[in-house]
Amino acid sequence: MQFSAKQDIEVPIESVFAAVTDFDGFTTQALRRGAEVVRVDTLTGPCAGMTWQVGFEFRGKRRDMEIELLEVVRPSDLKMRSTTSGLDGHMTLELVALSKQRTRLGIELELAPKTLSARLLIQSLKLARGSLSKRLRKRLEGFARATEERFRQNTA
Repeated sequence: MQFSAKQDIEVPIESVFAAVTDFDGFTTQALRRGAEVVRVDTLTGPCAGMTWQVGFEFRGKRRDMEIELLEVVRPSDLKMRSTTSGLDGHMTLELVALSKQRTRLGIELELAPKTLSARLLIQSLKLARGSLSKRLRKRLEGFARATEERFRQNTA
């Protein structure tokens, strides 16, 4: 199952790259939402091999996930892999400079079930594909607005 979304951001590509690789900020957001996040590696900077263990509640059930950063091509690409019981995910973030002050952020997420219960979960997600895609677009719009606001504050 695949999800994808694109959003134009009125910020230079290097600043958008810095925002999408603000892993400490994403960790803080996840903690505020009730997730448990533990950094597993000791690497510095955005680089392949960075790994996190994440625990959270989803549909009334405790889920444990490992997220690994597979590839970083500054300032244009990030590839990540997530694994949880019976479900593998691959996410690609692509940044394209449309101009000096405008960047397009594209996200693709592919989920692949490995067990029968994960297949059932994917089936229920397929039924809700429209609302999930809408939520992804709204989150991406919110990220774009926050990134633009931070950029304006830092350049003012």
